[in-house]
Amino acid sequence: MGMARPFGQEMSEKVCLGRVLVVDDEDSIRTLLRKTLTQAGYDVEEAEDGGRAVEVLGSGDNPLMLDAIICDIRMPRINGVEAIGYFRAQYPSLPVIVLTGYHDERLAQLLREQGVVLWLEKPAEREQILSSVAQAIAGRRFSFYP
Repeated sequence: MGMARPFGQEMSEKVCLGRVLVVDDEDSIRTLLRKTLTQAGYDVEEAEDGGRAVEVLGSGDNPLMLDAIICDIRMPRINGVEAIGYFRAQYPSLPVIVLTGYHDERLAQLLREQGVVLWLEKPAEREQILSSVAQAIAGRRFSFYP
C-alpha cells in the first residue's frame, strides 16, 4: 500500500509545509535559514532589512501568502523592531519569530506583549529553528480553524 497523498497531488510533487519570510541583514544567515527551511519542506522568501520585508509582503496578488516571519532585530534602514510593529499592525495573524544575536530580555518581553510568538538567540540550533517555525505555523492555523 502506497503513502496517501493529498487529492490531485502527483507522486513527484513536493509537499510544502508553509511559506516563511526570513528578514536578516546578514547574507550568511539568510542563506543558512533558506537552506535549512527548504530542506525541511518550506518555501522561503528573503529580505535584507525591514524595508525590503515590507516590499516583499506587499508584492504579488495576495500579500498574505506567508505563514510565518523570522526577523532579526538589528538591521540597517528599517530595523526589526520597526518592521515587527508594521507586521503586527498590518498582518496581526501572521506569526513573527525573532532571531537575533543580541540578548535583551526587556525588549524580548515587550515584543512578546506585542504578539511576537518566539524569541530565539543566535546561534540557534537547526532543530530549534524548525520546531519554532512549525509551532508558529501550527498555532496560526489552529487559531483560524477552531
